[in-house]
Amino acid sequence: MTSPKIEAQVAKEEVSNPLFADKSWRSSPLPWPLKEDICNWIHDLSSAAIGFYQAIDLLYRKSWKGESVLRNENLSVPWVADYFDAGKPDWLVEHTRSESNRSLLPAVLRPDLIPHEDGIALTEWDSVPGGIGLTAQLEGLYRVDNDLGMVRSFGNALVNTAKHFGGKSANMVIAVSEEADTYFPEMQWICDKLKKLGFSIQACKTDDLEIKKGSLFLKSTKVDLVYRFWELFDHENVGVMHALTALVDTGEVVVTPPMKHIQEEKLSLALFHHHRLEPFWNEILGKKDLSILRSAIPKSWIIEPHKLPPGAYFDGPLSKGRKLTSWLDLGKASKKERRLVLKASGFHETAWGARSVVIGDDVSSDDWLSSITHSIDSYPSPIYVIQDFKKPRTFKHSVFDEQNNSNLESGRIRLSPYFFVNEMQANWEGTLATFCPTDKKIIHGMKDGVLMPCNR
Repeated sequence: MTSPKIEAQVAKEEVSNPLFADKSWRSSPLPWPLKEDICNWIHDLSSAAIGFYQAIDLLYRKSWKGESVLRNENLSVPWVADYFDAGKPDWLVEHTRSESNRSLLPAVLRPDLIPHEDGIALTEWDSVPGGIGLTAQLEGLYRVDNDLGMVRSFGNALVNTAKHFGGKSANMVIAVSEEADTYFPEMQWICDKLKKLGFSIQACKTDDLEIKKGSLFLKSTKVDLVYRFWELFDHENVGVMHALTALVDTGEVVVTPPMKHIQEEKLSLALFHHHRLEPFWNEILGKKDLSILRSAIPKSWIIEPHKLPPGAYFDGPLSKGRKLTSWLDLGKASKKERRLVLKASGFHETAWGARSVVIGDDVSSDDWLSSITHSIDSYPSPIYVIQDFKKPRTFKHSVFDEQNNSNLESGRIRLSPYFFVNEMQANWEGTLATFCPTDKKIIHGMKDGVLMPCNR
């Protein structure tokens, strides 16, 4: 099959009118190719995503209720809820635990996947992902999909979420916070496409929403569904959020992704590897889901300030070949032992966009110690996690230069597939590829990077 291709001028026009405000990137004449085995792997991951999020929901609920997380054996883990709830306002914790929120999943899930020498690393789950509109637009530009499959799948996920309000006939809004304003043009583009498909939907700023007489309104229109495009940590700047939880609890409106802090924490990845929770994961997940998650999620640990008794040690990486009695011991680790990634778990302004990421063997030992010290002192606002660093593989791909010439360049890739949740099924539709120069250890959207859709 011949791969789609675009001309330099077309790519230039696309970048000059981006759906991300005040952002720029480079372009390629070709989409990123996904081989059949990778496609099969991502399909399997979409199924595992549902199992993982349902398991986290169950684990948290049984933890705060003080119930055993195992069916035929007593295993109480109240410390799981302590981790998730640390640093969160009481009203948000109460809302997360409410029956109205029980078992609700985000409408969209997006894993960030990094191919490395031994496989693919799942470094993060994103339940409030940008890029849906951009990826759909790029798919059309590269003729990967001329039928707006991503927009249709997103719409179906919203219909499923709003089924108690008439589904497609529900009045919907995509509400964007000031913090996420970069994505507002993208959300407007999505709404324009959905309107042409018969949806009643508008993009708005969170400040445009108003609660009147026990209902939510955008100007004179009563709102049934809110697609929440703001992070929960930003609650102080999203004035309607606290009151909105009460409307959700009484069934006046539905919000997706649900306002559940447990779905926005990277510490969930560390809980997946926690030795005391191994029986829970073995019992709750099927063999196939368990296998793919174990192969994908790097070994991860939660950084915490708690002191240990003299004979104890932390389950964590080694430092100078020895087990940790304090997380500060990691500051003495050798360069080889520092092949680790430190990052904020969630519920903080530094927890997205790679703002908090520190790669241990990419900084001096003094800077590494300083970063570890900061992560301990910051607990629980935010909580930090540490992961094994999986060095990204190097690939070659055609890229347009400033003179619109196509050149083969070396770089590293991040794959971001979009899973749209409908009736507890995750439908994979569309993948954004981010191709960054080899001198960039952290792969994310940047002006030197290339954004393109994947072809499969």
